Amino acid sequence: MNRPDDLSIATLAPRIASGEISSSALTEACLDRIAADNGRLNAFITVLADEARADARRADADIAAGLYRGPLHGVPISLKDLIDVAGARTTAASRVLDDRVAASDAAVTARLRDAGAVFVGKCNLHEFAFGTTSEDSAFGPVRNPADPTRSAGGSSGGSAAAVVSGMSLASVGTDTGGSIRIPAAVCGCVGLKPTVGELPCDGIIPLSRTLDHVGPIARSVPDAWLLYHAMAGNRNPPTIPAGGASARSLRLGLLKPYFMDVVDSDVEEAFGGALERLGQSGVSISECAVRHASDTATVYLHLQLPEASAYHARMLEAHPDRYTTPVRQRLELGRYVLAEDYVRARNGADVLRRDVDEALDGLDALVLPTVPITAQPIGSTSLTVGGHALPVRALMLRLTQLFDITGHPAITLPCGRSGGGLPVGLQLVGRRGETSRLLTLAAIIEEVVGPSFVSLHHRRIHA
Repeated sequence: MNRPDDLSIATLAPRIASGEISSSALTEACLDRIAADNGRLNAFITVLADEARADARRADADIAAGLYRGPLHGVPISLKDLIDVAGARTTAASRVLDDRVAASDAAVTARLRDAGAVFVGKCNLHEFAFGTTSEDSAFGPVRNPADPTRSAGGSSGGSAAAVVSGMSLASVGTDTGGSIRIPAAVCGCVGLKPTVGELPCDGIIPLSRTLDHVGPIARSVPDAWLLYHAMAGNRNPPTIPAGGASARSLRLGLLKPYFMDVVDSDVEEAFGGALERLGQSGVSISECAVRHASDTATVYLHLQLPEASAYHARMLEAHPDRYTTPVRQRLELGRYVLAEDYVRARNGADVLRRDVDEALDGLDALVLPTVPITAQPIGSTSLTVGGHALPVRALMLRLTQLFDITGHPAITLPCGRSGGGLPVGLQLVGRRGETSRLLTLAAIIEEVVGPSFVSLHHRRIHA
């Protein structure tokens, strides 16, 4: 059997269905990788080894009995530790919730369980999902598989690190300002934020109920397609209709003003190379803009801060010392946002939503880098890019947070590496309510921009 870090769910599923590969063997390979690498990467808070082995044995027995459920049956995946799994701790990477054990599965957990997925563990994150680096965690920082001295991004950093390193074949994260797409981009895998409200957030600890999304982190767009549909309640979806499709019919809008104003030269070079390959394949790329894009950060903060502060009010009063200092300070800031500013931000979100709809008119998708910088050394707080000295947090959110405000589906996929060997992500944004269409487009584009997951991570396929 190939190593778990060499394989995608889409290629594995028929081999599991036929009995060529057992869920038990695949699950054991992931657990072995966790045992070998989690001390180095700190991707997991809780490993569900006994439960995973039992579920894998059950999957093997059901498949042998002809009770195959679909392409996730018997596949080992992980979940961000904001997402409830019945009988397991949900810590949100905080000492505030040391003793919290979930009484039931989150809605997406239940749907994945129904699809036959095997849960190998709960992944580390930025405390309460309130950060972009996964450094402020009660369990220590997540480290990037490409360079363990650097951040894995956040807040779903553990999930991205687990997928890239072969500790699980896919993961589920949350995205409030970019927390699926940012770590997927800087670790070198695929991350999908669906249209707002398409996937239920019941049983997931919130950061901002207005902005929260849940979605898959995976090795390929076809794998993200399978997880997205399972989380939407379709455990046996049709194959993604992209194989062999031509890129020549695609029309992309390159977001330039604001979005390309502050981009690191390494990211600009890798992203520019991807655009060149798309153009050579026949994709039509035209420049476009989102009016009022410069208002994004202001609108975002005046929505997210007070909503997060309201959710945490009682815990913050009772146990302020149990939060990491940076997260506690950001939560306390939310107490000072005026009601009238919150209302203005809600109105601003409506304006930005119309602006993105307008930018998409006549196009299949918008295209832009996912993150304007590569993974930064752990502990970095600021960086100068193009003459602009900005906090790392603001830089990492700069190109993703708009689409949490507007609710448009957005996906990141690897498009190359920096000169120093760090992954760079390309982001596509589609129309609201058309996440499946965006995935179909992304699968076509993935074949053009490459590199594949395996080649990006310098893995060798074993016979």
